[in-house]
Amino acid sequence: MRAAQLFDVSGRIVFVTGAASGLGLAYSEVLAENGAHVVMTDIDAPALAERASTLGAAGYAVETIVLDVAQTAALREAIASTAKRHGRLDVVFANAGISAGTGPFTEAGAILNVSLDKWREVVEINLTSIFATIQAAARPMIEQRGGRIIVTSSIGGMKSEPMVGYAYAATKAGLNNLIRHAAVELAQYNVLVNAIAPGPFRTNIAGGRVKKDPEAAKEFARIVPLGRIAEPEEIKGLALFLASPASSYVTGAVIPIDGGATAW
Repeated sequence: MRAAQLFDVSGRIVFVTGAASGLGLAYSEVLAENGAHVVMTDIDAPALAERASTLGAAGYAVETIVLDVAQTAALREAIASTAKRHGRLDVVFANAGISAGTGPFTEAGAILNVSLDKWREVVEINLTSIFATIQAAARPMIEQRGGRIIVTSSIGGMKSEPMVGYAYAATKAGLNNLIRHAAVELAQYNVLVNAIAPGPFRTNIAGGRVKKDPEAAKEFARIVPLGRIAEPEEIKGLALFLASPASSYVTGAVIPIDGGATAW
């Protein structure tokens, strides 16, 4: 089979949360650029409209839904209406997430100073909303006997990572086992559930700290054997693989893309 067939996603209906920037935008771009119809969702309405307009002007099939993933009823409705409107739902990227602040070796991030309000907010967005996304996506995918659910986790959920906050590390670790649970149950319906676990990428998370603060970027780069921060473009190959026929025997996997950071 030629690469064009292995990685063919043309005509697939794809739903992406957190699509206005960073990794969610990269997922949206690579799927749209390869022929999928992408439903881009985000809480940031102006940024979402701008990014979708750029893709649309280039001739790609995209639509937008302004969505706060913490609003579970709205999230479920957005996924259900997408499946109903298009007659199916092929790929869902459960990507939206937030930072928990600095890690435990800073004053603000030390365990005695972690705010329970912040903890609850991060759990709501990074774990509960992802579960709700998987749950809502599973319904049409079970009915159609197939689909792909791809979660954005983090290497911060795979090992101790002093650069990230407690709640972030805990929620990402939770996601890694959540997708394994879902993958085992949904395999009988040919619904594949996997997680991408990025290392340091140059995105807007944590207020764009890695993008805006050279010292922060240096700190993150020190944990990476390749010695640098990744650009969102560099996640596109893995995203396309997991959404395409090329990954037909891959489910329950947490795949790091981290410049070797988990190999230390």
